[in-house]
Amino acid sequence: MHGLGNDFVIFDAREAPIAMDGARARAIADRRTGIGCDQLILIEPSKVADLKMRIFNADGSEAEACGNAARCVAMVQGECRIETPAGIISGWAGADEVVVELGKPRFEWHEIPLAGWMDTDSMSVGWSAHEGPELREPAAVNVGNPHVIFFVEDANAVDLPAMGPVIEEDRLFPQRVNVNVASMEGSAVRLRVWERGAGLTQACGTGACATAVAAIRRGLVESPVEVRLPGGTLHVEWTPGGPIRMSGPATRVFSGEVDLEAFG
Repeated sequence: MHGLGNDFVIFDAREAPIAMDGARARAIADRRTGIGCDQLILIEPSKVADLKMRIFNADGSEAEACGNAARCVAMVQGECRIETPAGIISGWAGADEVVVELGKPRFEWHEIPLAGWMDTDSMSVGWSAHEGPELREPAAVNVGNPHVIFFVEDANAVDLPAMGPVIEEDRLFPQRVNVNVASMEGSAVRLRVWERGAGLTQACGTGACATAVAAIRRGLVESPVEVRLPGGTLHVEWTPGGPIRMSGPATRVFSGEVDLEAFG
């Protein structure tokens, strides 16, 4: 399945357990020798919600949250509560889109987390590239997973394939970080995302949420926010002090069976 081109291999392990670890997930995610995906999703039984969602990045690491994957799961399952390492997400199908409600965003430096105290609305740090604009004074938001958001004049002018991995791995971020570059297009936001553990992606649901929240906090936009990604558009609603609600499409590409032993 995919949400605006952010694609997933989804295994349903609710009736029978499926052995999954980082090495096997990485092999399945390989686009040349595996099935190919940004993230592998494992659906398991839950004692506190309708189902549990585990998220493996393409590099085999596990993520705490994935908004686009949550929409895909909700499209298949119907209205449901989804347990994730970041908390419980609610999802349901609307008239034309799938809606997920995440928890409240977190802004304290130790909640992102950062290596030390900083004003997360405008961090006093910056990174330079050989080409393109300097990235400086980002906002930091945790929406179940950590994000930094750089507001620039033209998001498309940023050399994100070069800058993304440098910032993701910076020692300022002890759990690594998702890197977002955003520019304003009237009342909408243009966004590109380097995903922690997956790289440059067509869309990132939690990135859209984090960027919308940061833009609202800075007074750049009002809720609801239209977030335009390379793969398409998401809509994010947030009132300070409340949870985040995101809506967008979810698409089933194909269903099938696979011999897991072929992937280690």
